[in-house]
Amino acid sequence: MSYIGQDIPKLGFGLMRLPKEGGKTDIEQTKAMVDAYMQAGLNYFDTARVYGESEDAIRQALVERYPRDSYYLATKNAAWLGAKTAEEAQAMFETSLRSTGVDYFDFYLLHNLGDTRTAVFDKFDMWEFVKRLKEKGLVKHIGFSMHDSADALEEILVAHSEMEFVQLQINYADWEDGSVQSRRCYETARKYDIPIIIMEPVRGGTLANPPASVAEILSASNPDASYASWALRFAMGLEGVITVLSGMSTIEQMEQNIELYKNYKPLDADEMNAIGKAQRELAKITTIPCTACKYCMKSCPQDINIADIMQSCNRLETYGVADGKNWYGFATMGHGKASECIGCGQCEVVCPQHIGIVGELEKAAAAFE
Repeated sequence: MSYIGQDIPKLGFGLMRLPKEGGKTDIEQTKAMVDAYMQAGLNYFDTARVYGESEDAIRQALVERYPRDSYYLATKNAAWLGAKTAEEAQAMFETSLRSTGVDYFDFYLLHNLGDTRTAVFDKFDMWEFVKRLKEKGLVKHIGFSMHDSADALEEILVAHSEMEFVQLQINYADWEDGSVQSRRCYETARKYDIPIIIMEPVRGGTLANPPASVAEILSASNPDASYASWALRFAMGLEGVITVLSGMSTIEQMEQNIELYKNYKPLDADEMNAIGKAQRELAKITTIPCTACKYCMKSCPQDINIADIMQSCNRLETYGVADGKNWYGFATMGHGKASECIGCGQCEVVCPQHIGIVGELEKAAAAFE
């Protein structure tokens, strides 16, 4: 069965974690990454206004340097982040057009649906708004991203059959996770014949450096494969997938992923068996399911580096006290400490992973301060 985007290469360039220099996006390194990506025959770019300088960076690195018909560009509307009226929510589209320098988007997403965020899009009638954008030719394809349950996904797909695709967090670590529900969400999208864009295939980079017990399992099965390649091949092998986004931050990561793409082979039966063993091993380790999207930090009145503190807690759990404390030291350098949390809960409202952040910060303070 054919579906939109089926001819798009299965390695997409996620622009959330672009390289930095002096706290700003390193445009020259980003250009080098874009050039390597395009020269490899790859052409799907995923940005968003909530990714900081991402839209402006891709204007400089891609839009101003390549013909418009040589690439696909996707961006997103996060109406729940700051919009007080429908006019303000809809104006985010024009802002994205100006920031990126294009006159249309190939894929436009209502971003990060789930919990109370979905109600914001309903309140501002953003569903009809994106339909009008498509009718005007300002958007080629309309869809949404979400971090919520399979049941919530099904409700949206039933209510909004005009949506052409969905972007979901899918990786082997979250496949059976009770909160993320990667498998169930994937199967729900397939049930409604909705093509999927996969985000977080390497789970914020954590699957590129898995716990020792997991690494041992994967290395025993294929000692020549990088740990990140296991995660990407798992995602690329799923049916009905438009592309798999990789949030690359260095030219080295880009080169490694291009090489993987060029030599891609689906996981064989023995490798899938190893993935199953790795999943069972991961299930034994209790960690905080933070993917470092940093939405929580945009509204923190105490300027707490929540994402890196969550990572510190996970490093403590997985790699030990010394490693956890070392990460915590860097996480709080120039930022508020975990103990400075006032418990306002604004971070928890926007967290895609439904983490009880306030409680986790209390644990972090007790462990590290």
